[in-house]
Amino acid sequence: MSQKLSKLLLILGLPISIALCFRFLFGSSWNDIWSVMTVSFLMGLPYLVGVLTIYFSKEENIKSLGYRVITPWIPIFGFFIITLVYSLEGWACWIMILPLFMFFASLGGITCGYFRLKKLEKSNKLQISLAFLLPILIGPIEHEFASTRSLTKAYTSIEINSTAESIWSNVTRVSAISKDEQQGSINSFLGIPEPIKAELNYEGIGAIREASFTGGLIFTEVVTSYEHEQFMEFTIEPNTGEIPSTTFDEHVLIGGEYFDVLTGTYRLIELSPSTYELQLWSEFELNTSFNWYSEFWGRLIMKDIQNNILKVIKKRAENN
Repeated sequence: MSQKLSKLLLILGLPISIALCFRFLFGSSWNDIWSVMTVSFLMGLPYLVGVLTIYFSKEENIKSLGYRVITPWIPIFGFFIITLVYSLEGWACWIMILPLFMFFASLGGITCGYFRLKKLEKSNKLQISLAFLLPILIGPIEHEFASTRSLTKAYTSIEINSTAESIWSNVTRVSAISKDEQQGSINSFLGIPEPIKAELNYEGIGAIREASFTGGLIFTEVVTSYEHEQFMEFTIEPNTGEIPSTTFDEHVLIGGEYFDVLTGTYRLIELSPSTYELQLWSEFELNTSFNWYSEFWGRLIMKDIQNNILKVIKKRAENN
């Protein structure tokens, strides 16, 4: 094996191998000590990868700031690809955490490069030791105490040129949505299920409908407040036990440990005799130690689903 290849394996192969070991440790179903859904993992792991990548790089290379920032991304991408190929993680999950991994990998590379260029070898070795140990030591504490439940809402609306009767009939009974009608862009890219149909068994409080999504995902919705052609609020209960394992990554599973949709609400407001505003919002719950980041993705996903449904209703109501 050539010296260049050996060096390349050290720079890239070692960080990838260590990242896989950490993923196994933090993601194993047999332990309740560590979890991948913690700041310790999502920030600590890429930071360690960045430190190791630059520590084993040639000094002449790390003099470039661009090298220190970008090179740690290579083992991160290698790690992602391996976990996707072997179904350790899902595509949607990785897209969501990729910005965090890239930022903290670069941060690790920059700090390690600083110590190396300053010839502070003892400080660098201490940094590597801390980068290894802190996620392992802090992870159990964070997993036990840091997760917090928070409620947030996603608001969407659309203007429709039609009658209240036509609009409301499409709200209460959304018949099968064809592929041509699907307009969700973000969720389609992420591989998140898209709505298929949803029909009430009757109009009024206590009414029930099953909202079906692609991938076998079904929500049972129970109406809790109802004003004909004006307002409808309902609870949402995902049938998680019936969802095929291939539909959702466990870390972004709706109704799972970290993310759950609780309620949905439609409101129809008359703007003029032939123009209405149809509002749709949902309330969902997050349960992580980084809800400040999860909330951004939660809103993005829910708004994309809701906008998709509203566009279907608009098109059908205006074409009636």
